Amino acid sequence: MSPEDDAAAPTFAASYLAETVAVISALDTDAVERCARGLAQVRARGGRLFILGVGGSAGHASHAVNDFRKLCELESYAPTDNVSELTARTNDEGWDTTFAAWLQTSRLNENDAVLVFSVGGSSDTRRVSVNLVRALQYAEVVGADIFGVVGRDGGFTAEVARGCVIVPPLYDDHVTPHTEGLCAVVWHLLVSHPALARVGTKWEQVAAVDSAEEAALVAATPVGVSVR
Repeated sequence: MSPEDDAAAPTFAASYLAETVAVISALDTDAVERCARGLAQVRARGGRLFILGVGGSAGHASHAVNDFRKLCELESYAPTDNVSELTARTNDEGWDTTFAAWLQTSRLNENDAVLVFSVGGSSDTRRVSVNLVRALQYAEVVGADIFGVVGRDGGFTAEVARGCVIVPPLYDDHVTPHTEGLCAVVWHLLVSHPALARVGTKWEQVAAVDSAEEAALVAATPVGVSVR
């Protein structure tokens, strides 16, 4: 390959970002709206939000708990934030029931909701993320709302959810990174949604103050005098 051909070939970074744009464009925005409205209803009735995820999705769950609590004033929790309890339950009772037992101790009820972040949405038959399956089955029993941001075909989460955003698996080699990456995009969309957002984010507030101060300075400055 000549230097000219090499320069013309798309880089991995360019190809990956192009894939990301395509996946975002294929997202079901109606599903996002259903999740936003449903979560707003949970808050309105005084319910709580429990966010479940495994692996990288557990990290997403912790971050999202912060955002829903701080920006949306929606009481939220993630079982994976308590490592001591999680490992004790895994050691004593087994992994499959960790989340369901945690939800039971938290007195999950019909006013509450469960939000799942998962690449595959969980599957009992395939024995993948069975702890998510058991948690969702318990949520169904007590009548809690179920929401999800998942990939592939949506798995068990999509089967039982009131609102579920499925990240389309358009690129077989990158299903996991696209799903996990766009999960963060979707939950940031949700906490910014007018139906949910109550508290402004810090840098937007700072920028607004800066703009207001500059406008006031300009208004108070005599014509012909620079404010810089």
